[in-house]
Amino acid sequence: MSAGPQDVHALVKAFVSATGDETEHRFTELVETAWQDGRATPASTEVVDEVVRVLWGADTRHQGLLVVLLGLLAGSDDGLRTTLREHLDPFLDLLAGTGGGRPLTLALFYLLGHFPENRERIMAAVRELDPPEDDRTRLERSLRRLDPEEAVIGRVWPSPSAWPLSDDEIRADRAWVSELSADQLSLAWDRDTRSVRSHTGAKALWAVREGMPVTVEDRSRHAEDPVFEVSSLKERRPGGHSSSLRCTSCRGSLVTVGTTSTCQGCSLTYPVDHGVIDLLNPSAPKEGSAGDALQQAQVMPRVGGHYENGLRPAFLRSMGSNWGGQVTPSDEDAYLARHLAPAKGPVLDLAAGGGRWTAVVADTVGAERVTALDANPSMLLWLRGRLPQVEAVRASALDLPFDDASLGAVNCWNSLQALPDPGLAIREVGRCLRPGGLLTLLTFLRSPDPVYRHFQTTQNFPGFPDGMPLFERDEILAWLRTSGLSVRDEWAPGTFFVITAEKVG
Repeated sequence: MSAGPQDVHALVKAFVSATGDETEHRFTELVETAWQDGRATPASTEVVDEVVRVLWGADTRHQGLLVVLLGLLAGSDDGLRTTLREHLDPFLDLLAGTGGGRPLTLALFYLLGHFPENRERIMAAVRELDPPEDDRTRLERSLRRLDPEEAVIGRVWPSPSAWPLSDDEIRADRAWVSELSADQLSLAWDRDTRSVRSHTGAKALWAVREGMPVTVEDRSRHAEDPVFEVSSLKERRPGGHSSSLRCTSCRGSLVTVGTTSTCQGCSLTYPVDHGVIDLLNPSAPKEGSAGDALQQAQVMPRVGGHYENGLRPAFLRSMGSNWGGQVTPSDEDAYLARHLAPAKGPVLDLAAGGGRWTAVVADTVGAERVTALDANPSMLLWLRGRLPQVEAVRASALDLPFDDASLGAVNCWNSLQALPDPGLAIREVGRCLRPGGLLTLLTFLRSPDPVYRHFQTTQNFPGFPDGMPLFERDEILAWLRTSGLSVRDEWAPGTFFVITAEKVG
């Protein structure tokens, strides 16, 4: 939309005076005038000037939305960011007036997080408000400049406070970070910064519209962290369902003895370490070595705990628009138990992560029928500590190690969006399911709101350095149809997408 100064004045005036449902309509008009798809428009300078002029006279809800818009513009154009920095003193005064713990506080955290040159002043003002640790550390990281000697990479989302690393983990992190080139380090740092700011923006936007977010605690016994030593898992054998696994090269059956699993068809061997069969690395283990299957787990054996207790709940809030807690862990448990109960035969928990929902699957159908599959060996280590009776396999979701029509059910919970080719993964599920077999799936849709969608998709995760590619509903339904799956149940609160599908024929 092209707009001159008089048009901008009228748009801002109409927004500030809007009430009820009209407020969102006017806000959308204003956003589209100044900002589109992450970029400032030619009218953005006039919008910034007009918004700053009226900001302090608006009510708090309108202030919150305007501040979020200013944050978007600060992140889209260096010239606009410089202009907005000139108003730092009034912004800090406005922050002090919130008293902390309010939607406008969160919106100002998002805006102020774009001014690292003023880090000390901003953080001094923020400490006066004594905000929650996750909000404080997220803002502090947004404002921090890269110091190659102290850089933490990949351990800052959703906030640095979610990553209480041990001394060994810190040393291991610094070792691999030190091997990055200057360009690689700078790029990774900038992506982490963008992710943290976008999470801040998503939380602020929701709060301004709906009220302060709530935290829903996972009180299920399945949420308990396993207490174990890595060494205690070394001699454990895989669970009792390895007969359903197949060689990824020839689909031959596997026989596991000690630290080796051997294909009966082509004699290819796979290492077994800590009870995990590694089908991604066919090799003959060296004398005195368990192979390389879980080297990453030795670096960060607690990653499963970090994921289940810090990252996953934050991911559901941000990607599912779940800041109000409309979907709880007990809701997820109940859905899985209800829809997987009829399953017959072997059951796969696909991209099982740290095993929180593998435990629900095992409770529902029996642990002896369950295979947990993931590509991350550290996650599988954590899962083995939680569920030693469940078969744990390192393999690709895009080449499942099972025969055609061999599985009675597949669970893919909060993971489809993390796979490099989700359409192919669903085709593999369709290949492996028996007629009448079930798929239960939880993932996320792109928000229909362009601002919230921007915050969703500009958070970076491993494998997606340019942002999270979420889905459209019809896209997923098309993948299911072409894979021979028919939807039997659908639930879509917020931007969640939860389905149960059945293999046809």
